Amino acid sequence: MDESRTAPDLRVRLGGSALEVAPSLLGAHLTHSSDDGDVTVRITEVEAYLGPDDPGSHAFRGRTARNATMFGPAGHLYVYFTYGMHYCANIVCGDEGWATGLLLRAGEIVDGTGLARDRRSQPATDLDLARGPARLAQALGLDRRNDGADVLAHPFRLVLPEAPATAVLTGPRVGVSGVAGTAEYPWRFWLPEEPTVSRYRPGKPPAPRKVDP
Repeated sequence: MDESRTAPDLRVRLGGSALEVAPSLLGAHLTHSSDDGDVTVRITEVEAYLGPDDPGSHAFRGRTARNATMFGPAGHLYVYFTYGMHYCANIVCGDEGWATGLLLRAGEIVDGTGLARDRRSQPATDLDLARGPARLAQALGLDRRNDGADVLAHPFRLVLPEAPATAVLTGPRVGVSGVAGTAEYPWRFWLPEEPTVSRYRPGKPPAPRKVDP
């Protein structure tokens, strides 16, 4: 891991399109420090979301109180609550106001495994600790209080790999409804042969298009 890059350098790198940034985050280490201890995840899977250009994005219809962080500067966390029970975390990318980001979909806990296991209520195996975006957020101890937090400043630390992954797989995003969850949007990126990567699950199929008689 290359620990020599400064926060400004990393923020510039995160300032590109989420589609461009995604491969460089694969294999990166994200650490969250808390009063309970530190937990570090090695990121193995992400999904890109491109704001107004993406019908699968929370920002597709514009800015709201819930998604406001997505419109902020690169390098901050967008944390949201979903299904009335889970938190998920994204790293904001792109220029301020663009609302593009990367969902942290899965990873391997490489430090603080015991704490992550306690937070996850003793999952079946350690490979399941951060296998899925809600599990990853829970293992890191993230919730809405972390929405807007800077991943390049304490209590977070982001370290990118020395070089981008040479082998990256892409495909449809998991559980995204409509056309945004089809092969037209192959915006899920993952490292091959990684047991922590999510199982693919399609969303609801696209609604049939109306054809004038």
